[in-house]
Amino acid sequence: MDLPEAFTEKMIALMGEEAHDFFETYNDQRALGLRINSLKTDAEKLKALAPFHMEQVPFCPAGFYYQKNDMPGKHPFHQAGLYYIQEPTAMFVAEVLAPKPGERVLDLCAAPGGKSTQLAAKMNNTGLLVANEPYPARAKILSENIERMGITNTVVTNERPERLANYFPGYFDRILVDAPCSGEGMFRKDPEAMHYWSPGHVAECAHLQAQILEHAYHMLRSGGTLVYSTCTFSPEENEQIIEAFLEKHHDLELLPIDKSSGASSGRPEWTNTENPALAETARLWPHQLHGEGHFTAKLCKHGQAPQRKQTAARSIKENDLKDYRTFEGQALKKRLTGIFRLIGSQLFMYPNACPDLNGLKVARSGLHLGEMKKKRFEPNHALALALPAEAFQNVYPLRSSDNEWKRYLHGETLTAENMPKGWTVVTIDGFPLGWGKAAGGILKNFYPKGLRRRGLN
Repeated sequence: MDLPEAFTEKMIALMGEEAHDFFETYNDQRALGLRINSLKTDAEKLKALAPFHMEQVPFCPAGFYYQKNDMPGKHPFHQAGLYYIQEPTAMFVAEVLAPKPGERVLDLCAAPGGKSTQLAAKMNNTGLLVANEPYPARAKILSENIERMGITNTVVTNERPERLANYFPGYFDRILVDAPCSGEGMFRKDPEAMHYWSPGHVAECAHLQAQILEHAYHMLRSGGTLVYSTCTFSPEENEQIIEAFLEKHHDLELLPIDKSSGASSGRPEWTNTENPALAETARLWPHQLHGEGHFTAKLCKHGQAPQRKQTAARSIKENDLKDYRTFEGQALKKRLTGIFRLIGSQLFMYPNACPDLNGLKVARSGLHLGEMKKKRFEPNHALALALPAEAFQNVYPLRSSDNEWKRYLHGETLTAENMPKGWTVVTIDGFPLGWGKAAGGILKNFYPKGLRRRGLN
């Protein structure tokens, strides 16, 4: 691989003889990983069903390496949200933040959603996760991944960090800042990243990272935990960023990170002050484990955190849900309860811990239930993926060993002889894939047009 000359010179100066082993990794195949969605299945079930080679990722219980010819992105289990295809060392970060069910959590730079979906699973779909992405196109991709994984406790916002900081001072129990960076750990995965790399770009990223961390600090409650991560090897964007952050905020403490599964200590010697506490940070190097590389720091805030009183989101009146309740009685086996909100004609169910979001740009307001049409309700794809197959009254079962699922994911009509009339969830080996509507011996296909043929032959 034709690495930038300034990059190789820099890494040789930093790493000395170790640089040889580091550069050798660029001649190897990159690591491929998937993370099982524990909201839908577990490793034992997936191994029994999926035709993949799955080898445990040592630092993530739900993470597995797969082989290139497995192509899990083309398997219907991917569309069913049973796993997220994710670079293995990226899985380390959410394990370090370790959110608990019921907490308030912010993923400040969340797209495309790998870490957000991992956080939501660790929270068991409870509490509140705010997944933010400033760029609209990327926020849309983030929202689609939240939907595919069946996540219901998450609000996707499309805001600048400073606006969120004004809205949520001292609010969150845990915050993840997976900062935009120079992407040195992406060179094998995306060689285009090399063309954007330069010492000047590293400096620009470091400046932006420091600003984002400041906004995160103001949103963290007293006693809260903040995790900072990058996929770069640059000290300017890693140890030196944390060094300056600690010097500015004396109420922050670096917390130790478990390094028993292959992570290495951070390098205080690569900073100005050589603060020995920086060894508590973690570096995942590609020549020391199977992955592309990551940096992670974990901090606790001990100082006071001024808060703004938040108004709780209120549900619309039950009378306004009449058409939805009619659908629910016909299609689901139990009644959903929560904070129902109408945005135009679209019906959402907010996470139970959600505050009023008035004034924020919101790309996804929790679970998208569907659309209120004239005297009827049409369910959204997200509702099919958010519930287990047992939650639906009518089920159209497909098997991954047959080719019928390809017809469904391509948007074709299926035969439905002797099926009850009405909304029906289509499943793959018992896991929901999407909606169909049975009538007259056929199943009209309601798989979203924008998803059809995606990732399929």
